[in-house]
Amino acid sequence: MARLAVNVDHVATIRQARGGKEPDPVLAALLAETAGAEGVVVHLRGDRRHIQERDVRLLRQLVKTPLILEMAATENAMEVALSVRPDVVTLVPEKGAEVTTEGGLDLGADAKVLAAAVERLRGAAIGSTLFINPEEADVRQAQRLGVDAVEVHTGYYAEAAPGRERAAELARVVGAVRLAHSLGLKANVGHGLDYHNVGAVAELRDINEYSIGHSIVARAVFVGFPRAVREMAALIKAAGG
Repeated sequence: MARLAVNVDHVATIRQARGGKEPDPVLAALLAETAGAEGVVVHLRGDRRHIQERDVRLLRQLVKTPLILEMAATENAMEVALSVRPDVVTLVPEKGAEVTTEGGLDLGADAKVLAAAVERLRGAAIGSTLFINPEEADVRQAQRLGVDAVEVHTGYYAEAAPGRERAAELARVVGAVRLAHSLGLKANVGHGLDYHNVGAVAELRDINEYSIGHSIVARAVFVGFPRAVREMAALIKAAGG
């Protein structure tokens, strides 16, 4: 059974908008766990626009489910990861002006940097995941880089127009997940998944983990964090994921 890992970045986004202490993403993570989340995700960006090092360190002390740290393969981020020791690091691309992550890693251009980061993480007994586009070549390159898992970018699927375009993007996700699974990699999915589009993805049996944040935080504004998490978990379970 695939697990739901809840990303609490945007709880921190609300906090940082006023520069205060509330709402606390650490509390959101604990509420998510009590509601059935089986993992907590945070992205420590280079510009620290939402999650702060304080959050990561407190989460490491308090969460009982796997802590997944998203980050770019920079020296600063690596130092934090090796100090905090999350259960898993998901390496992602970062662009300073982007609103959110726009696509998967460039596994060709960044191969040496990523391979070195993966090796350092392995030496510290930290699991490694690469955030990739839903492409066969990217899955195979990720395997060559020696990671434990891939997270297949579902943003193109989420943003596609209903009908043939969305079906084609879903097919790309399905193909990448199945290939990763066949190659012995854990296959995770994430980005843009919400209460309306997750069902079609969740029908795929080879998925290890769903990383979902923004839609859960948005729903929580109206119904509360525990209920928002429970509803998402129920949708994934109902679809067979």
